[in-house]
Amino acid sequence: MNKTNKTFVCISNYFKGADFLIHLKELGNTVFLITSEKLKEKPWPFDHIDEIFYMPGQDVDWNLEDLLLGVGNLMKNNSIDAIVALDDFDVEKATFLRENLRISGMGQTTGRYFRDKLAMRMRAKSCGISNPKFCSLFNDHDINTFADTVAAPWVLKPRSEASASGIIKVHNKEELWIHINSMGNNRFKYLVEQFKPGSVYHCDSLILNGKIIFSITSKYLATPMEISQGGGIFRSANISYDSEDDKAIKAINEEVIKGFGLKHGAAHSEYIKCDEDGKVYFLETSSRVGGAHLAEMVDAASSINLWKEWAAIENALAKELAYKLPKVKKGYAGIVLTLSKFEYPDLSVFNDPEICFRVPLAYHAGMIVKATKSERVLTLLDAYATRLVADFATVVAQKEVDKLH
Repeated sequence: MNKTNKTFVCISNYFKGADFLIHLKELGNTVFLITSEKLKEKPWPFDHIDEIFYMPGQDVDWNLEDLLLGVGNLMKNNSIDAIVALDDFDVEKATFLRENLRISGMGQTTGRYFRDKLAMRMRAKSCGISNPKFCSLFNDHDINTFADTVAAPWVLKPRSEASASGIIKVHNKEELWIHINSMGNNRFKYLVEQFKPGSVYHCDSLILNGKIIFSITSKYLATPMEISQGGGIFRSANISYDSEDDKAIKAINEEVIKGFGLKHGAAHSEYIKCDEDGKVYFLETSSRVGGAHLAEMVDAASSINLWKEWAAIENALAKELAYKLPKVKKGYAGIVLTLSKFEYPDLSVFNDPEICFRVPLAYHAGMIVKATKSERVLTLLDAYATRLVADFATVVAQKEVDKLH
């Protein structure tokens, strides 16, 4: 067994993953971070990072050849053991580096299953996993056949954006073609799929050696798509353990993680239980910890810090050590979150003892609550949502996606 110091290069285009970086360093490793120069002033855990490297611009502005050159130069005096992508938009950067520098880990083909929504759809279909009907936008005949045979409404989705960003809902064939034609040469970066109304769930998991060692099922009480397109209060809460829905979601989640080839790390995957037929369909997945403070919600319900345990898994793999998951609590937690008309809203009027976390972001108002009963969590989330709408919430129009991945 190799228990010596290992060197990790972590990539993050957004300010996140502090617990991951801290724990990785506490486990006796060298930790390098590559991030955007726009994030220089963020409160990164500098005491737990050996060196930070900044790239010009953010995300799609990064020049991958410059990134490769920089990491290649870093390797002249450092033996890099692993490259870790902390956010959705960093997955393709990490796979690009691994492929070019021959560093073990997820490659570009598998990486697409966790970034490219068309690749996700095609992979799920090939694995026999229930999927909304879909079509690429490469061929006009295929698009027309889809529109003539699959009942509307449909959604046009950017293939590699995160969450509900850039999604367009269309209701007929004429409207569909108007949007496709307006995309010009970018049309191949989208897909069209059938819109299935229903309840949307997310399953947050930890994976080791291709097997799920921890997962928890939660339900969006207002879906990301509804919020991004119409405003509203984001809410999510974990559902009853071993319930019918919990078992169904976890069963399809096992199929996705195995079929898509994720060997280790964290995953955030979304599923929909269709109102029409009651079936569970795969929506999308990602090889990362969920955003919007869902990690804190999972921690409150289960006592599992996804960021910390992901770091421990990476450490164990690099050092060929055994990894043991901490004891899992079966509690309940939920989050309520909205954009705020105040830069730093005073939420002291929310003072129930179940509140365990307050969202620290500027122009956001939100809290996480935990309890031993699911009903108490849902009651508080509903009451808080009403009060937030009345006194704090604001709506900002969805920003158009102008730089597609």
